[in-house]
Formats: sequence, structure tokens, C-alpha cells
Amino acid sequence: MENSVFHLQYAIDTFYFLVCGALVMWMAAGFAMLESGLVRAKNTTEILTKNVALFAVACTMYLVCGYAIMYGGNIFLSGMGDVDVAGVLGEYGERGDFEGGSIYSGASDFFFQVVFVATAMSIVSGAVAERMKLWAFLAFAVVMTGFIYPMEGAWTWGGADVFGMYNLGDLGFSDFAGSGIVHMAGAAAALAGVILLGARKGKYGPNGEIRAFPGANMPLAALGTFILWLGWFGFNGGSVLKLGDIASAHSVAMVFLNTNAAAAGGAIAALITARIMFGKADLTMLLNGAIAGLVVITAEPSTPSALVATIWGALGGVLVVLSIVTLDKLRIDDPVGAISAHGVCGFLGLMLVPVTNDGAAFSGQLIGALTIFIWVFVASLIVWGILKAVIGIRVSEEDEYEGVDLSECGMEAYPEFVSSK
Repeated sequence: MENSVFHLQYAIDTFYFLVCGALVMWMAAGFAMLESGLVRAKNTTEILTKNVALFAVACTMYLVCGYAIMYGGNIFLSGMGDVDVAGVLGEYGERGDFEGGSIYSGASDFFFQVVFVATAMSIVSGAVAERMKLWAFLAFAVVMTGFIYPMEGAWTWGGADVFGMYNLGDLGFSDFAGSGIVHMAGAAAALAGVILLGARKGKYGPNGEIRAFPGANMPLAALGTFILWLGWFGFNGGSVLKLGDIASAHSVAMVFLNTNAAAAGGAIAALITARIMFGKADLTMLLNGAIAGLVVITAEPSTPSALVATIWGALGGVLVVLSIVTLDKLRIDDPVGAISAHGVCGFLGLMLVPVTNDGAAFSGQLIGALTIFIWVFVASLIVWGILKAVIGIRVSEEDEYEGVDLSECGMEAYPEFVSSK
């Protein structure tokens, strides 16, 4: 193979990584819009502040230590350096496997990985909305993105043994783009926080009644969902890790197709389920249904047919509605449905992988899911507990009533309107 072809494939695969990473970064905007649309007007500025700040914290902590924990090598201190062109050409030329391997800039790999970390933390933001202290949340973000997530990432995508006891890959665990590693992990951290935080004041009545707190901006929530839908093509498509040959290009196309099909299936199924259960076309359930379908297919978007992907997404759409209703009955207050869409449906996605991927085993998927959930939930519970004891994690009842925009940020998102109490 001529050197020019090596150069071209290196450039194509590196560029593909960077573009997909940028798409995943755009999901941060999706989470910010979705969450700010689903909370009450008096809490909008604080939600936006959290989403921008957590992205910055995630990028910094993963650079400082997270990537080193997950994959080894501290790029914060050493940097990536100049690419050794002769070394790259020589290595792949000697091995003779260039067409079947992945070859790209290490810097592009870091960029693609770091936006996944931010996605996991964004899931936490919506679940603890409207009653958590901003600085307690950001303190947790430091630990989550710098240590908790990289540890479980090391045991899965990093290939390390779990506390030196067993290797998830050897057990038949597979998670293509992170249904469990990213989404269920974020939901597990959120669940731990919500349990210690408690429900919003007035959400649940003394006789078991559940009171709805309508979001302030449904157009914004819908826009956020479409942004997430778009960004997910980078999330799943980039996880092919390669574009510059025929087989990889076809795999990327199938991943895009299945990702879209699953989202559509989830949206339709959630809309129908909500109509049957509530007698109305519930927009919030429709939005969560699309996200649920996306989360489910994330575990394995490359091997199903488009029909199977649509069915899997539909299963997620039904499940997310049932899960949101169930968590409310259990008095687990999640303002945006993040624990259901990302956690419960993330688990479903993991367990569906062996249906079309014969390299995965149901037992391995279950062990992997339990490993991720237990580690993230317990570690998060400890961190949240320490924060609660040291600085407190919940705003005062008065501040919650007035809105955390004023108490935490000193400004309102819609100052020309009267705040909704």
C-alpha cells in the first residue's frame, strides 16, 4: 500500500473522530435545552449554569486524571506530541493489518472520549433539578468525571480487571457506545443523589397524591430532544472508531440508520402508551420515548436490522413511560425522567445485545450491568453523603419556593414575567 493511502486513511479516521466528537458535544446543548424546558421558570438560569459548568468541569477533570485512570497515560502533563509518521507507517506496514485496524490521532481519541464523560454528568443534572445547591452539584461533578466514571470505564472499554477479580470482556460483556457505561452510570449517580436529596416540596401529598409540576417551556424541551437526536449520530456513529474503508463505512451507515429507527420507534411507542394510560398525547412522554429508544440502541446499533432496531426502540418507549409512573409512585422525584430514560432503558439496551451479537452473553451483560450500577451508585452515595454532611446539598425551603435562580445565580431567566411559584 502506498504511503499516500496511509496518510489519507489516517486523516479520514481522525477527522471522522473529531466531527463525531463535535456532534456529541452538541448534545450538551440538547440536555441544557431539554432540562430548562422541563423545569419551572424560576429554576431555568440555574439549570443552564449547571449544564455549561459541568461540561467545563468534565473536560478539565478528564484531562487532568480521568483519561489516565481509564486508559493510562497522562496527556495533561505530557501532551500528545508530534505524530511519528515513520513509526505509524512502519508499525502498520509490518503488521499488515492496516485496513482492519483503527489508526487516528491520539488527540482526536481524547476529544471523542471526553464528551462522553460530560454526557454522563449531564444526566445527573436534570434528575436533581430545582432543589440542589449549585456548588454541591459541581463538587460532585469533579469526583464523578475525574474518578467514578473513569474507573468503571477502565473496567469496560479500558479492558482492566474489576478490582483485579474478573474481566468483563472475558465474561462476554459488550456495550458498543455506552448504554450502560455512560447512560446507566449517569442514572445510577443521579438516583443516589435523588434519594439523599428528597423530593421537591409539594410534589407528593400526605395521602399519596402525585402533583404535576409542568415545565416552563415546551418548545425548548422539544428543541433539546431534537438536538440530542442529532448528536446521537455522533455518539453511536463515532463508536465504530473508523471510517476509511468499505466495511467500516458500511458499518457507520448501518449505525446511523438503526440509531434513527430506534429513536422513531421509541417516540411512537411512548406516545401511544401515554394515550392509552392518560387519555392524552403527552409531549413529555413523547420526548422521553425518543430518548429511551436512543439509549436502548446505543448498546448495539451495528448488528440489528432496521426493523429490529425499531422494535427495540419501541420497547424502550413503552418501558420509559411505565418507569416514570412507577418512580413517581415510589416518591422518587425526577423532574425530567432521566433515571428512567437513561437508567432503566440503559439496562434494557445491555440485555438486548446478545439477541443479535453472538459475541455477547446474557450472563456477561448482567454481570457487567450490575458491576457498573453497584460501583457508580455506591460511590456516588458516599460522595453525596459526604457533601450533605459537610456543606449540605439542598437549598433552604424558602429558596426553593422563590426559585434557585435568585438564590444560586442572582438572576432570573425570564425577568419580564412574574416567576411561577
